[in-house]
Amino acid sequence: MKWQKLAKLSAVALAVTTLLAACGTKKSSSGSADSNQVLTRMEGDVISSMDTSVMTDAISGQAAVDTMDGLYRYNGSELQPAIATKIVEPTNGGKTYTYQLRKDAKWSNGDPVTAQNFVYAWQRTVDPKTKSQYAYLYSGIKNADDIMNGKKAPSTLGVTAKGEHTLVVELDHAIPYFKTMVVNPAFFPQNQKVVEKYGSKYGTTSEKTVYNGPFKLTGWTGTNNSWTEVKNKTYWNASKVKLEKVKVQVVKDSSTALNLFQSGKMDDVSISGETAQQMKNDASYKPLAQSTVFYLELNEKKVPAFKNVKIRQAISKAINRSEFVKNVLGDSSIPAANVTPQNLAKTADGQDFSKAAAKATSDETKYDKAEAKKLWQEGLKETGISNLSVEYLTDDTDGAKKSAEYFQSQLEKTLPGLKISISTVPFKSRLTRSQSGDFDIVMTAWGADFPDPITFLDLFTTGNSYNNGNWDNAEYNKLIEASKTTDATNDDKRSDDLLQAQEILTKEQGVIPIYQRAQGHLVNSKIKDLHYSPANMYNFVGAYIAD
Repeated sequence: MKWQKLAKLSAVALAVTTLLAACGTKKSSSGSADSNQVLTRMEGDVISSMDTSVMTDAISGQAAVDTMDGLYRYNGSELQPAIATKIVEPTNGGKTYTYQLRKDAKWSNGDPVTAQNFVYAWQRTVDPKTKSQYAYLYSGIKNADDIMNGKKAPSTLGVTAKGEHTLVVELDHAIPYFKTMVVNPAFFPQNQKVVEKYGSKYGTTSEKTVYNGPFKLTGWTGTNNSWTEVKNKTYWNASKVKLEKVKVQVVKDSSTALNLFQSGKMDDVSISGETAQQMKNDASYKPLAQSTVFYLELNEKKVPAFKNVKIRQAISKAINRSEFVKNVLGDSSIPAANVTPQNLAKTADGQDFSKAAAKATSDETKYDKAEAKKLWQEGLKETGISNLSVEYLTDDTDGAKKSAEYFQSQLEKTLPGLKISISTVPFKSRLTRSQSGDFDIVMTAWGADFPDPITFLDLFTTGNSYNNGNWDNAEYNKLIEASKTTDATNDDKRSDDLLQAQEILTKEQGVIPIYQRAQGHLVNSKIKDLHYSPANMYNFVGAYIAD
């Protein structure tokens, strides 16, 4: 089906960016020369998992997109067939999708990619035993909700293999964004033989994973700070893959990233803070606009005071987002008025969704020191306390530490009786602690899984596996449910449901939006046709290094 109104996207709205980055011939540590079709880039932290049923972070997601294929693949803003032979339109009132799969798709171990690989993967992901945090995306597929609630067996999920190369998906109701949702790695196929061979160790190292995408992951032990993606000769579209290797190195400090770039050891690095400010006028500086919003989660279950709406509002109003973006981040990011990013989607009447939702709630994220102090004191009185000591959990990167110190200083200075200690931990530890509820305050982020506001707003419904702060609002839940069921095919009603939900979330500061990221990059100018998707992922298929 064609995107209409709310879901209609423009190339600008998708923040699709063609990046220029490259490397020439490089010397390896042994002194030998690599092919010039090698791109070297950085990530801010390690891969957490290569198991597409359980991965949750963008770093792992990028590695999955590089090394695996689902039904479709984004090339910039364009949705293209991958394992499916064409972009499928639904039948049965939008409730049935029938995919013909290409017969030349193979896994890196030589096995064919079949419809049963999708059936197995989808049933495994939705199975409560797998503990997938992305299982909620399956809601709306026939029987998925009952399976997730333990009422039905995973084998009853509405996905069927009709022979080796026909996949049929049955929905409980039409899902207007289903076509773009299945691009997410949570819907990638899995080789049952390999998954069962390695059991709980599957996806924990490059050797315990199998690949059906453009590249194969090598040299990843599960914990190391570098890995290499090597061209997959068995990939069905290998003739279009021009890069021989993508080498990735974890770099946590902007000044280190700058040094690596300027010395020719890295071709694409991200920078922030003083380093970004220093390099903004350099010809190599390329801001990469993203549909990613960073926000503070306040753990209402662990810190009862955070259940008070005035305390949450006070914390929000005590933060000078413009100053933070300018002086701490130093890149091209923008202050966030709500958790849905700008340029993601349109309302039914053609407005930018995020901007339209912010019209009624702009005061909630406006810096107002006096109002913040007033709300804080009222909130403390209502909760029967006179002071509050909490821990701020964050990553151990240079940028994360500086952000934490900024929030600590500004909040303690503005809100009397508030004491904040900072706990810096490795990225994987921060993810684990966030997911288990072992935090008081944590800075987290969400990037669009597909170009629709629901990919953000669904997170904060009661019981959602990503609602780590345990914010709860019955009216919000009803609106989100209506947008996905009774109003799903009515553009006007669905748009209104989502707008009202976003307004409730912002007014109550269920989470506290801080900024929408535009990551500052330094890139070499020789690589062409490297595109960025609405899901904030590179597509290396077709990218090449110019002479």
